Amino acid sequence: MDFCVKTLVTVGVALMLICGAATNGAMQSEPGSRQAAAAAQQAQNQQAYHLPPDKLAKAIVLNRIRAFLDIGGSIWGVVVLWLLLATRAAARLEAWVGRVVRGRWRQGLVFFTALLVTVTVASFPLDVVGHAASLHYHISVEGWGSWLLDNAKALGLSLVVGVPVLLLFNRIVRVSPRRYWLWGWVIAVPLMLLSTFVEPLMEPIFYKFEPLSEHYPKLVTELEKVVAKTGTNIPPDRMYLMLASEKTNGLNAYVSGIGATKRIVVWDTTAGRIPDNEILFVFGHESGHYVLHHIQKSLVITSIALFFVFWVCAGVAAWLLRRFGARWGVESLGGRAGFVVILLVLSAAGFLLQPAGNAVSRYFEHQADVYGQEAIHGIVSDPQKTAVAAFNALGESGLDDPDPNAFVVFWTYSHPPIEQRAEFAEHYDPWRNGGHGRYFKN
Repeated sequence: MDFCVKTLVTVGVALMLICGAATNGAMQSEPGSRQAAAAAQQAQNQQAYHLPPDKLAKAIVLNRIRAFLDIGGSIWGVVVLWLLLATRAAARLEAWVGRVVRGRWRQGLVFFTALLVTVTVASFPLDVVGHAASLHYHISVEGWGSWLLDNAKALGLSLVVGVPVLLLFNRIVRVSPRRYWLWGWVIAVPLMLLSTFVEPLMEPIFYKFEPLSEHYPKLVTELEKVVAKTGTNIPPDRMYLMLASEKTNGLNAYVSGIGATKRIVVWDTTAGRIPDNEILFVFGHESGHYVLHHIQKSLVITSIALFFVFWVCAGVAAWLLRRFGARWGVESLGGRAGFVVILLVLSAAGFLLQPAGNAVSRYFEHQADVYGQEAIHGIVSDPQKTAVAAFNALGESGLDDPDPNAFVVFWTYSHPPIEQRAEFAEHYDPWRNGGHGRYFKN
């Protein structure tokens, strides 16, 4: 059954890829096609973000694939955990580890390593389809060998970090079977903060970084103006150029880390490819996340939500154990196979709550867009034009659909659709008639 489901998902996406490749040209001349209608609508409305007809056709197909992989991949992750229980694979793995490995911690190490590897392998076909789509539409330039190496690194990192965390939480469930959800919540909150701190330390595992000043000293000088205006306190020695061109054609510039690890990163596909003014806007946007305390607010919101999620999921997991425990060969949630029940419930909850999390994220991203446009006011000659141009460059490089499906936006978009962002930027001019912005008085 699991093989059939996975095969159908993979074949379905592959067919979408084939159809997209076959109709890239033909869809332009089809009288009733969405591409022709969208292109005509763009011309009629003079949208702030637009794509030429050939790229519009590709963007529509590619974004359908992305949505399918996003939603389908999440559902498949839940299905995999359910299959591990329903087929008694988790129970048999726990029994086998108990026979061949001595010591409870070593048994847990082997069990959770096998679990993470199994989940990774199960999602691998969809990952392959996703990378194939990125290569086909020239979003990615990373060869399969390098891509496989990156996936191996990601798996290794998940084992180094994930296995100890799973061991810890499994221990909590066993020691406190009635209040484990509360103690798990207490530990999860600082772990989220720690992950934000160490993120910049993990990035060099996958990409090369060099001082930005060695390649673009003029850009560093311009960035310092935005740093001074926003008060983000990032010196030039914490501004880096990421050699992204080895793997992608996409554009990006961002701020990562907190405290001592906070830094500016500009992709080498961005520096020198789009005007410095547009990079300043992107950086101003990223600075907004810090100045407006979005990291802290996200941690607070997530922490509050997790309290109730953990509480409810503990009850659902207990019900599943009573209802299906005998059929699954699971005796208690404190066992390793029983812990998979908890992971199943948490995964399902994560999928169902994804729209809520994305809604909050879209709100913060809009605030950062406003902040970024205001941050470059007085530094660039035309903040509106600069922001719109930046959105068009970012959207075109990633082939973002100018008119995405509303349900897909609701469920999967962590950022507002780029057309909405460009449209807002085009008309946001609080300085007209002597006014001022939301976040800056000048």
